[in-house]
Amino acid sequence: QVQLVESGGGLVQPGGSLRLSCAASGSIFSIYFMGWYRQAPGEQRELVASITSGDSTNYADSVKGRFTISRDNTKNTMYLQMNSLKPEDTAVYYCKARTPKYDAWGQGIQVTVSS
Repeated sequence: QVQLVESGGGLVQPGGSLRLSCAASGSIFSIYFMGWYRQAPGEQRELVASITSGDSTNYADSVKGRFTISRDNTKNTMYLQMNSLKPEDTAVYYCKARTPKYDAWGQGIQVTVSS
């Protein structure tokens, strides 16, 4: 099984930056897709950014040009660099790893953008 642990969330002012980390452990060799999702109160969970095993990336229109997804295979960690943050980016952020047999989710981490 794959286990995922997010870190790096918190409170930031509008226009500020945060970097989220997602550390993976367990059967990481089976992962072929990883992504960051977010869920605001009363809203459905949505895909923010994703990266494949071939390093192909994809972004939601709402974050293009502001967020960057990356990974460090030596540390088994995926990152989400978030710049120019807006109040509407406030949500619980989750990382997900997809394997041929199942999806694994992290526990989620709160990001709050407020003055």
